[in-house]
Amino acid sequence: MPRGDKGAYTDKQKRKAEHIEESYEERGVSSDEAAARAWATVNKESGGGKKSGSGRGKKENRSASKKGGKKGGKKAGKKKAAKKGGAKKGRKKSSKK
Repeated sequence: MPRGDKGAYTDKQKRKAEHIEESYEERGVSSDEAAARAWATVNKESGGGKKSGSGRGKKENRSASKKGGKKGGKKAGKKKAAKKGGAKKGRKKSSKK
């Protein structure tokens, strides 16, 4: 089997990779990079292709998907300094006489 062949993956794994890839592309990642990241995520969660007999029935670890979903939220690009600055705006400076 040549490298990059997806024949050993189940239909569910292929669908999952496709959805992950679309999500990355929506966030502005190039098509090739999105595909590579998507398959890396599927491999990390399921341990690779699942069509052969011995590896079936193991649970998937979905921590990679959770992490990606949190990173890709509304406030993904916001820096800590920007968050703290808003709290300081309303504070009045005390003047000493």
